[in-house]
Amino acid sequence: MESAARRSSGGGILEGFYRVVMRRTPVYVTFVIAGALLAERAVDYGVHKLWEKNNVGKRYEDISVLGQRPVDE
Repeated sequence: MESAARRSSGGGILEGFYRVVMRRTPVYVTFVIAGALLAERAVDYGVHKLWEKNNVGKRYEDISVLGQRPVDE
């Protein structure tokens, strides 16, 4: 009896998540695609910042005289 009462009381967070996102296929697919795009952007940003931090002074932007010819006086 307790489990039946618990189920009819509205459920927990996972049951609510199932009702909102996973119940209909188009909503679920949209959720998965949006999550993948956001995760890709977050990983790209993190790797880019880590790369810049580890390569300070070694990057193309850090070389001030690159492409300049010496001036003959």
